[in-house]
Amino acid sequence: MSLLQRIARRLGQDRFLKLLGLYPPYLGAGVSVTHVAADLSVVEVELRLSAWNRNFVGTQFGGSLYSMCDPFFMLMLMMQLGEGYAVWDKSASIEFLRPGRGKVKARFELPRERVEQIRAETDAKGKINPAFEVTVLDLHGEPVARVQKTLSVRRKET
Repeated sequence: MSLLQRIARRLGQDRFLKLLGLYPPYLGAGVSVTHVAADLSVVEVELRLSAWNRNFVGTQFGGSLYSMCDPFFMLMLMMQLGEGYAVWDKSASIEFLRPGRGKVKARFELPRERVEQIRAETDAKGKINPAFEVTVLDLHGEPVARVQKTLSVRRKET
């Protein structure tokens, strides 16, 4: 079990996700976790535009837009499935739709029904690769980027 997993267990998973904004790469990049549902079905994050994530033309650096979205589907699914499952990132892509000129936000949703579907399919097949998508929005609700993630989920060997 990793140090971060031990911290999550001690703090509680929802509190751990909320404090993830203090993780040095996120703290430096300006990523803030603004909301975590108690059942871990929703996580909301924001990325403020700063000198640390501003690109050459003065808008959000594309790597920062991706970084703000990177771990959440994996963490949410891992925490909801529990210790009997291994969850890894398999692939990701980002489509830039318009420049991020200020603070941007993303809302990750992973309802209990989807988790149970993934659990049942993994139990039946041994390993699956579910896909997820999140849209990064500006403060006017306009889409800035779309991130697709594919995870690898399997039962842990006991």
